[in-house]
Amino acid sequence: MSDNSILNKISELYNSITILNFGALFSDVTPNFVTPAEPEPGENVTIRFRTARNNADGVDLVIGDKHLPMEITDHNGIFDYYSIEIPELREKLRYYFEIHSGRLNVVYNRLGILRDANHDYDFQIVPGFKTPDWAKGAVIYQIFVDRFNRGDSGNDVLDGEYFYVGQRSHHVEDWDQIPSSMDVANFYGGDLQGVIDKLDYLKELGIEAIYFNPLFVSPSNHKYDIQDYDYIDPHFGMIIDDEGELLPEGCTDNTQATRYINRVTNLDNLEASNRLFIHLVEEAHRRGIRIILDGVFNHCGSFNKWLDRECIYDKNPDYEKGAYVSPDSPYRSFFKFADENAWPHNGSYNGWWGHDTLPKLNYEESEKLHDYIMDIGRKWVSPPFNVDGWRLDVAADLGYSQEYNHKFWRDFRNAVKEANPNAIILAEHYDSPKAWLEGDQWDTIMNYGAFMEPITWFLTGVEKHSDEFRGDFLGNAEFFKGSIRNWMSYMMYNSLYCSMNELSNHDHSRFLTRTNHRVGRINTLGAETANENINYGIMREAVVFQMTWPGAPTIYYGDEAGVCGWTDPDSRRTYPWGHENWDLIEFHKEIIRIHNRYEALRTGSLKFLHGDHRLIAYGRFNYNEAITVIINNDFVDKEVKLHVRELGVHNNRIMKRIFLTSDDGYNTEEETYMVQNNVLTVIAPKSSASIYVCKL
Repeated sequence: MSDNSILNKISELYNSITILNFGALFSDVTPNFVTPAEPEPGENVTIRFRTARNNADGVDLVIGDKHLPMEITDHNGIFDYYSIEIPELREKLRYYFEIHSGRLNVVYNRLGILRDANHDYDFQIVPGFKTPDWAKGAVIYQIFVDRFNRGDSGNDVLDGEYFYVGQRSHHVEDWDQIPSSMDVANFYGGDLQGVIDKLDYLKELGIEAIYFNPLFVSPSNHKYDIQDYDYIDPHFGMIIDDEGELLPEGCTDNTQATRYINRVTNLDNLEASNRLFIHLVEEAHRRGIRIILDGVFNHCGSFNKWLDRECIYDKNPDYEKGAYVSPDSPYRSFFKFADENAWPHNGSYNGWWGHDTLPKLNYEESEKLHDYIMDIGRKWVSPPFNVDGWRLDVAADLGYSQEYNHKFWRDFRNAVKEANPNAIILAEHYDSPKAWLEGDQWDTIMNYGAFMEPITWFLTGVEKHSDEFRGDFLGNAEFFKGSIRNWMSYMMYNSLYCSMNELSNHDHSRFLTRTNHRVGRINTLGAETANENINYGIMREAVVFQMTWPGAPTIYYGDEAGVCGWTDPDSRRTYPWGHENWDLIEFHKEIIRIHNRYEALRTGSLKFLHGDHRLIAYGRFNYNEAITVIINNDFVDKEVKLHVRELGVHNNRIMKRIFLTSDDGYNTEEETYMVQNNVLTVIAPKSSASIYVCKL
């Protein structure tokens, strides 16, 4: 081939590349581009793809090896919309798009524009898979009950009430005392009445749902070691009958803890506590607030009535013998025992990760256990409790095989959704959730990979436990974009948009502490260092991101009031009633109001617009609204030019800046900016987050 021929080929290829407007290419599986986005089996589904007006030669929908040409069915001054209808969709549909322009063909999938297809990132629609509409973009508030608010002193755990994990139970008198490094048996007295007393505060804050850490009977303050799945712990609920004695001084035998035994096994106390919980749910619902319970089904606790290692149920005629006590226990099959000859008091049961206080449940060998937990799943989302969903603790660990794990969660989904189709099923999981988010198991997840971790690295450079600092991740827009986009691709739209987006929670350090860029824990640096050199400006940037990113923004109790803390147990400090940071609370109220005002922030599409050192900008949009968010985490002001035409904003239109944060606070005074040459040009002040809106 001659040199001229080569140059001509290069010229043709160059021209074909420059003609196609890559920024205009877009589709997703929101209602903006798929109708219906959550189809029932057998429904017709319309899929749309967007290109610049009169810009592409054609677009194909690609399903497997089939290329289905799409047709332009709508257009405006900016975009052409290609559409195709899939009739009577009954099976899972995986697809991507191929766009043709001259000799150039490009692929568009969950990762955006590529030269070649990668089926791991195909779009996906599963007929019949629907997540609750109320949960999409819902503002959730996580409550660790013992540390939120004390409403009833009559149910407090008492000093020496019982013995657990090497300690006598201890009631902490000083509400503001920092948790100790061995904190499991220390109780501050927060309870359900305390939550009821603060429901109006939560409503005023803008909260739409409460996620409770476990509420069921348990000997610990965290209650991830369930003692009885059928009842709310009377220490959180109500104690009607309070007979019995405290554990004698120096005694570790809980059969002598008769006060505790009566409190947690007496049906009068248990039923009264359940009634109080029903009242709480009714009061929350009356204010438009949903309730999510924590389901700990991988393991129970050594105090559990099925095992009864402490023998506190053993002499009670209202309860069956526990499997630790007797080989003839009806619960024998609920646990795996290594030694079949060790009864009575067989301690050879399998503990989760070797913890003898957390016996792992043996579903594979016990249909009775399986059915019992299915009943529990149904019970709490049904009348009279009417809970709105479950958060599932260490959900991927349940069972002894992945095959059984998936079977269990399919059964659990069926049980819960039959009882309450509008209940959410939300799982704790740190790795890829794809295998569980195929429409037949979980609805969604606690969003570590596609929310907490990327924004923490970008804004603070600190790992979510404050165990590591990475300067190469701090302010690295490319790493942020690549990481968060990859993790987002593991979830379908309906899972992503109700995923729990947290900055902090009970298992990790408080985000406000991470803004000090330090590595440490309470046992290495001490508690006070968690409060030092914190940066409220970075905190406000993070919260703006939280309230404008796809998902359900979830506030860990006290984050809005300025609570600090290293990782568990220091992150479980009490809510600071009486000395809250009211500036930070008012900031949260305002940004939540903005989140709830604009539908595009709840269910709109997402598009990255710009990334630079310590700066990211993105847009949320639907057919009615376009919203641009700029986060400048740098120490200098930056001029930013954003191609907001990609969000559907016409040239010479006005965009209003409605919110701006700074190191010192925030500003809600509106400023107007004209889009010129299809670009929004603004100055992003140092250490700021700003929001711009335009009605389309």
